Parts: sequence; structure tokens; C-alpha cells
Amino acid sequence: MAAPDWLADAVFYQIFPERFANGDPTLDPPGVEPWDAEPTRDNFLGGDLVGIIEHLDHLSSLGVNALYLTPIFEARTNHRYDAVDYFAVDHRLGDLATFRRLVDACHARGIRIVLDAVLNHCGDGHWAFRDVVEREAESPYVNWFSVEGFPVTADPEPNYRTCSGCFYLPKWNAYNPEVRDHHFQVARHWIEQGIDGWRLDVPYYINRNFWRQFREVVKPMGEDLYIVAEEWRGPEEWLQGDLADGTMNYTLRDLVLGFTADRSIDADALADGLNRLAARIPDGYHHGMLNLLGSHDTERVLTRHHGDVDAALLAYTAMFAAAGAPMIYYGDEIGMTGDNDPGCRAGMVWDADRWNLRLLEGVRSLAQRRGRSAALRRGNQQVMALDPDTVLLMRTTPGSAAAAIIHRGQGVRLDPAQVPVLARFTDQVLELDRSTAVILGAD
Repeated sequence: MAAPDWLADAVFYQIFPERFANGDPTLDPPGVEPWDAEPTRDNFLGGDLVGIIEHLDHLSSLGVNALYLTPIFEARTNHRYDAVDYFAVDHRLGDLATFRRLVDACHARGIRIVLDAVLNHCGDGHWAFRDVVEREAESPYVNWFSVEGFPVTADPEPNYRTCSGCFYLPKWNAYNPEVRDHHFQVARHWIEQGIDGWRLDVPYYINRNFWRQFREVVKPMGEDLYIVAEEWRGPEEWLQGDLADGTMNYTLRDLVLGFTADRSIDADALADGLNRLAARIPDGYHHGMLNLLGSHDTERVLTRHHGDVDAALLAYTAMFAAAGAPMIYYGDEIGMTGDNDPGCRAGMVWDADRWNLRLLEGVRSLAQRRGRSAALRRGNQQVMALDPDTVLLMRTTPGSAAAAIIHRGQGVRLDPAQVPVLARFTDQVLELDRSTAVILGAD
């Protein structure tokens, strides 16, 4: 077993649909706020699927060929992790016909689409949960959830199982075969609409047998369908051939940002951490890892780097050079800032005069160089420290080699005569300024 081959060539872009672009104002909910309003956990700015369709040129210009959307199902909140109907597109985003237009438009550009499988919990407005609230023990769905007594109440504490104690997120009883059947129908339905894979939301809250069956449902519908698990710790449990093709690589993120942003680790620790991480990932799954620096669940990349564009570009260089599929979180490429949720979920800035063009061009260039280099996309990886502030990340195939040199110090002189490993990539002495990264052998 191995992750689908196309992932080795993938560059992902993550979109939080409510905040990317407002393409159809007729869908705006009552009380919609101006696009540049401060993001809160409750407000709506009017983003929709048409807005994504209208800005696919931006994705293509970045070299993006895969798109991950946070939930699009009918829900009550702006984040939509509280589904009330998994088979319907949220009415504020569009409808099924609009979604199929998006799929077709993406596929015409060679962009694949991955949706968010939020199957641990639903919203308290879901029709099955509402039936339990209203009919109590007489509801045919009473065992679809874990309700401790009647009446069902959320105050002062829910008397039903939830996701992380959130009263409006009742937890599904995934041991119930009827719930499993419902969830597997959801998986099939959206694959039939043309999606290319599923990102598993908080999968560690559901027993692994469920996810084994989920994979058995998905994979016969297409060998290239991607299953990627949200995971903040070790990836290996998900990569044994029976669960997922990769995980969101928060471990890589922690290591890279620890070196470039926080300076909490030195080059030796970064190299050791990345080499240990690679060793933990089974053969055939390295290219299925979803590498990221920012997401809807973290502070933005430039914010983490305290506004230092040079330092942020060091982190992006590491991400694009590393084994695994790199992912850009919407707006990070143009220098948007913001703390963790809700600060990282502001409306996308479309005024190019407000873009950080140096960051944008840096990210664009990294994606282009990765696209031209078989070694950067498909090579085996080895990382070593050249000094406490300088890391060498090498990727090699039988026919090609590339290396990223990431220097966070005040300047360094690298002579291939003194650093023999560099001789494979250049015979020139390299003079690197403060916070500089170079990629060798990728053209």
C-alpha cells in the first residue's frame, strides 16, 4: 500500500470558504458584515463558492494544483464544523450545482479538491439530534448519540457526549451501524459529485475500526482518492495501509517554526527532528504527508514570525523543499496577519496594493522551482546541520539531486572545499546574508 502517486507533485491551498471571496451577494445572510470587518467566531462576511470560482487564477498563478476546503455542508456557524445536513451545500455558499461548477472549473485547471470529513460530531441543529430532543426515548435516532437522560439539556452542562465539551457539537455514536451507514453514504455522495479526497477532522476521537471501514468504502471508488488525517502528534499509526494516506504534518510545522520563528531550537535539533520524523513514516507514505506552516487552527505564518518576511521565507523554503505535499493557507502568501481562531480567519485581502509582494513572489518562486525539480518533488530526504544556524536539506533521486540551505544567522560563508557535501551541488563559494535561503540543483 502507498499514498496516491499524484501527491508527490501536489501543491495544496487551503480555503476557509466563508472568508475567501464574496462572489454572489444575493446569498449573503442577514447581518452580514463588511468584508474587512474584524473576524469573530460568530460574524459572517459573505464568502461563497462563486467567489472561489472567480479567483482560481490566483491559485493557478501560485502553482497550486490541489485545494482543501474546510466544511461546506449546511450548518449554523461561519466555520461549518456543526453540520445540520451533510448532503446539502450550505445555502450561504451556494448549491450543489454551484459546487459542481467549482469541481469542473478546478479539474479543467488540473486542480483536485479535498473536502473536510467532520464525522466525529454534528451540530445541535442536525435533524437527527433535533428529533432526539423533541421525541426523547421514542426517537428512532436516540442511539445515534450518547444521551445520558431526558430532557436533553445543554445547561449548565450537556447531558450528552460532545466534541471537546462544546454544547452545540453533539458527538455521533460511531459504534451504531446506522450512524456508520449514514457517514459512509456521505463519503460516497461527495465522491460521486467529483471530489478527489477527504481530510479527516479530529479522527483520533473515533475508534480506528470506523476509519478502516471508511477507507474500505472510499478506496474502491478510485485508487487516486486521497485520505489525510488531522494529527497533531505522531503520524505513523495512520500510515499502516488501513487508515489514511498521510496526515497533516504539524510535527514538521513545529520543528520548522521552532527554528525560523521562535528560535527555540538550533540547526542540530531541526535536522535531528526532521530525520527522526522521516524515519517514523513508512515507505510509500512520505509524499502523502500534508506539510503546512499555517491553517485555520493556528496563527498566521507572518504573525508567528513577528512580521519578519525574511524569516517567513526561510520557513517556506523548508516546507517546499521537504518530502510531502506543501500547503498554503489562504492569505498567508500575501502577508495577511492574525492570531489563532478567530484572528486567522479574516476576509481574504484582494486589494493588491495591500499585498506583501516580496513574500508572494518568494512563495511563487518556491512552488515553481519545486515544480521543475523531480528531486524536490520525489527525492529521498536527508537533513544535516552545517552550523548552529544553518541547515542543509537534501533531496535525491537516482537521476537528480537538489538541496535547500536555510540560514537564520547573521551571515555565513560556505566553501565546498570545507563542506564536502556541497560539492555535489556547486563548486562555488556561497556567501549567505542574514536570514537567507538558497536552493541548489533544482533548475
